[in-house]
Amino acid sequence: MVRVSPVACEETSYHHGSHRDLLWSPVDPSPTHRNVNAIIVPTARRPAYLTEAAGLAQVLGCTLVTLHSGKWTTAAEAAERFGAEVDLIAIDVPGPGRLRLPDWETSRLLAGTVFARQTDLSLKRNLALMLSYMLGWSRILFLDDDITGLNPDDVRKATGLLDTYNAVGLRIGGFPDHSVVCHAYRQAGGKQQSFIGGGALAVELERSTSFFPDIYNDDWFFLLDGDKRLQPTSVTGQVVQYPYDPFRGPERARAEELGDVLAEGIYWLLDQGRPIADADRGHWGRFLKRRARFIEDVLAMVRADDALGPHEKDRRIAALKGALGRLALITPGLCESYLRAWAADRRQWQRHVGRLPTRQQLPGALTALSRRGCPPLRSQPGENGQSTVGVRLKLYPQLAGESPERVGVVASGMDSFMPAAPERSDSLAPEPA
Repeated sequence: MVRVSPVACEETSYHHGSHRDLLWSPVDPSPTHRNVNAIIVPTARRPAYLTEAAGLAQVLGCTLVTLHSGKWTTAAEAAERFGAEVDLIAIDVPGPGRLRLPDWETSRLLAGTVFARQTDLSLKRNLALMLSYMLGWSRILFLDDDITGLNPDDVRKATGLLDTYNAVGLRIGGFPDHSVVCHAYRQAGGKQQSFIGGGALAVELERSTSFFPDIYNDDWFFLLDGDKRLQPTSVTGQVVQYPYDPFRGPERARAEELGDVLAEGIYWLLDQGRPIADADRGHWGRFLKRRARFIEDVLAMVRADDALGPHEKDRRIAALKGALGRLALITPGLCESYLRAWAADRRQWQRHVGRLPTRQQLPGALTALSRRGCPPLRSQPGENGQSTVGVRLKLYPQLAGESPERVGVVASGMDSFMPAAPERSDSLAPEPA
């Protein structure tokens, strides 16, 4: 395999607008097509947003795992909508106190502070990893519930690339996948490109031993290889992200800032060919100054943007000031402590996964996901509904490369299954975490 050529991208002195040169490009541009064992969707939106993922699972003949929480969705609603057509495991996810997850050092470090994370996305992703290990799945595809434009052939290519790579992302098209600060930078004329992430990510479980820490940019941490560098990671295909409003209020930017600082600070080193181990207190002191200068530069760009009306300009300025205010609370010592805690959590996760029972049937796996003394998790459809649990324990057969004509048939068949995208509204689509 060879490195992707660096992307031509104008950079400010204080920010890297692209990290795509960190990804690997396969020597063979036409990888073997393989099937995926399961598609996993953490969701907080109404089940209508699962329609394309359900169609993709049906075309690929794989299991769809949906992990539900919040007031907009339940496992029962998903089962009622898709259970007769798809091999579905829909689970209502309770709070972390009921789940057999490690007690994270990273979460303990931030508990009771303004940096504590208020979503359960990382929890759901880690729960899905545990379930996959226990059911004997080796190749899974993570999808977010705001991803559309799914192409079965792209998924098969990504899964085939897992012969070589630990993770393969699908390029995010449509609405850019950025933090609030980077959205403001791009919309003000900055050169900003999306990286791959957990929104559309194929993972090889037998080689990848990472977890998702409970912080913004948890997927960027998942892709790292301890204190060294990025895991072998590639990219193929494309999906589309639904649009949302990143400037609805400053709180989103505040909530993202610590995770954005930590991830961008680590990837800043990787861009220069330096290991994660170089992220010491001195590095963080320098990087925090760069980050402040970057956000101040973006503020100046927004203020000078005559194409923005006063209301839109004020919203961006409020968000950027929110990020600056939260940045002022981040110290080099906190960043250094977080990375030490993250390294301890990686070791704890590997021990935790090693103790999980393997080759389980679904009921046993769901029981093992619950803490001792807590009720076991349940899936929808129930045992009296559609069930193909036995199929879940086998590795799906490899697929030979398909002709363009056959790929067109699969894609068109999937299109006929899927209705148009659900109508966007605040009541239907809460913003992504």
